[in-house]
Amino acid sequence: MISTHPHIAFLGIGLMGAPMTRNLLDAGFPMTLWNRTASKCDPFAGEATIAGTPADAVRQADVVITMLENGDVVEDVLVGQGTVDALKPGALVIDMSSVQPSLARRHAELAAKQDAGYVDAPVSGGTVGAAEARLSIMAGGSEADIERARPVFEALGKCTHIGPVGAGQLAKLANQAIVGITIGAVSEALLLAAKGGADPAAVREALMGGFASSRILELHGQRMIDRDFAPGAPARIQLKDMRMILDEARAEGLTLPLAQQTHNEYQSLIANGHSDVDHSGLLLELEHLNGTLLGSLGRGPKES
Repeated sequence: MISTHPHIAFLGIGLMGAPMTRNLLDAGFPMTLWNRTASKCDPFAGEATIAGTPADAVRQADVVITMLENGDVVEDVLVGQGTVDALKPGALVIDMSSVQPSLARRHAELAAKQDAGYVDAPVSGGTVGAAEARLSIMAGGSEADIERARPVFEALGKCTHIGPVGAGQLAKLANQAIVGITIGAVSEALLLAAKGGADPAAVREALMGGFASSRILELHGQRMIDRDFAPGAPARIQLKDMRMILDEARAEGLTLPLAQQTHNEYQSLIANGHSDVDHSGLLLELEHLNGTLLGSLGRGPKES
C-alpha cells in the first residue's frame, strides 16, 4: 500500500530524535534516517531507509527534520555537507534543534533559494515528552509552511505558531531562561530547607500544593532528592542555551541579571566535570559551593 503521508528525512537520531522517529513511524510516515553515529539508526533499520550522508537522506524527501545538538552542528549538516543544495523543489525544512534566531533566518533564506520552505520549530518537554508525543512545539514561519508541517507536528505533540521565521527560537530561549533559572531556584530552596533541618522531600511535597508549584519542582525537584542526574537534557546543552539567551539579549540591548548568574553557575558546573549530567544537576554546583550534600540533610531519626 502506498503511503499518503509525506516522506520525511530525519537528521539526528539522539536522545530526542530517537523517540520522535518512533512516533513518526508509528503514525505511518515513510522515513529516511541519518545520524553521524550510524549505529543509532539501527533500531529502525527494518522500518526506515538509512542514508550514508545527510544530503543523500534528503534528496527525495518532502519534509526534512533536523534534531541536532547546536547551531554549529546544524550549520555543518545543512550547509557544510551540502544538504540544503540537495533539497528537491517544494520540500519543507523543519529545524527542531535549538539554534540562534539569526541562524534560523539564514537557513530559511538558503532553503528559499532551493524553492523549499522553512520552519524553525524547537521543542520543550524533554525525553519524556518526546517519548509520549507530548512535546510543546514553538514554530516560526509562514502560515502556509506551518500548515504543511502540522500533520507532522500532530504526531509529536502540540504546535503553537509563534510568528515569522526565528520566532520559534525566541520562544525556546524564553523557555530555557525560565527552565534554567527555575532549576537554580529549586536547588537553592531545597538546600536551604534541608540545611535548616527540614526533610527536602516533605518540603517539595508541601510546595507542590501551593503557589511555588511548577513542572520543574515536580520533576527536577524529585531528581535532586533521588540524586538521579542521568541526562534527559545534559547540562552542557543548558549552558549553550543560556549563552544564546545572553547573546540575544545583548543584540537587543537588554541586561538580564538572573540569566547571567544562572549561566555562570552552569559554566562552573561544567568546569567541575559535570557536562553530561542532567541540567537538574545544577544542584551539584550549589553543593560544591557550600560543601554540603542535599541528601545528607534533613534526615533526622524517624519517630518510632
